Amino acid sequence: QVQLLESGGGLVQAGGSLRLSCAASARTFSSDAMGWFRQAPGKEREFVATFLWSTTNIYYADSVKGRFTISGDNAKNTVYLQMNSLKPEDTAVYFCAAGPLINGATGATMVRFWGQGTQVTVSS
Repeated sequence: QVQLLESGGGLVQAGGSLRLSCAASARTFSSDAMGWFRQAPGKEREFVATFLWSTTNIYYADSVKGRFTISGDNAKNTVYLQMNSLKPEDTAVYFCAAGPLINGATGATMVRFWGQGTQVTVSS
């Protein structure tokens, strides 16, 4: 079992920045892909970004490309999401997720482990 612990959410004005962190208790084949999803009120949970430990490949949703950067720290088993130029529509609960990659072209992951979620609120 892999536990994911998130931190770094908060309230920021539009155009501002936040950095989310997700520390994994362990790394296994079944958690090689690690990244973020988000869920806004009344909407379905959606993919944001994924980092692949084995190859360092990175995948982004179109809505965050050019604004968000995902990275991984091997020594700390931690993935970061640097979010710049934030918009009100980025407001959501952000969930860290991990699992095996199932599509190398799109970054689709079979999520097996979820974090508890951290709130990001962007005011206009």
